[in-house]
Amino acid sequence: MFFVLLMWLAFLNIFFFVFHTAFTLFNMSGWAFRKTRKLHLITLLLTAASWFILGIWYGWGYCFCTDWHWQVREAMGYHDRSNSYIHFLVLKLTGINFNEQLVEDITLIVFLISMVLSVWLNLGDRKIKKGAGH
Repeated sequence: MFFVLLMWLAFLNIFFFVFHTAFTLFNMSGWAFRKTRKLHLITLLLTAASWFILGIWYGWGYCFCTDWHWQVREAMGYHDRSNSYIHFLVLKLTGINFNEQLVEDITLIVFLISMVLSVWLNLGDRKIKKGAGH
């Protein structure tokens, strides 16, 4: 039974690395492709809801995905928490321990730029679609 638990935790750890990283990369770039823009806006809104609404109770920038990943890693015996998933990911991928506040600031700036681009391009796509309907 213990072996099954360890295997499950190892699977979840890899799953969160892959899923959360892919989600993050999509949040950064999904605006660039017309076919993914609506989904991109949805993922950005989910991220904003987690950071700013759940953040009211759990702390600004709270991410339930990061929280679950930390719980999995803690159960595996890792105690390598960072204040942000992006800082953690950059540290794990590069070995460089950048200033956490700098990473959080850059993360917020990239998020806001992605949000502006997504809203702007989605509105533009909507105008084009409306114009084609006449």
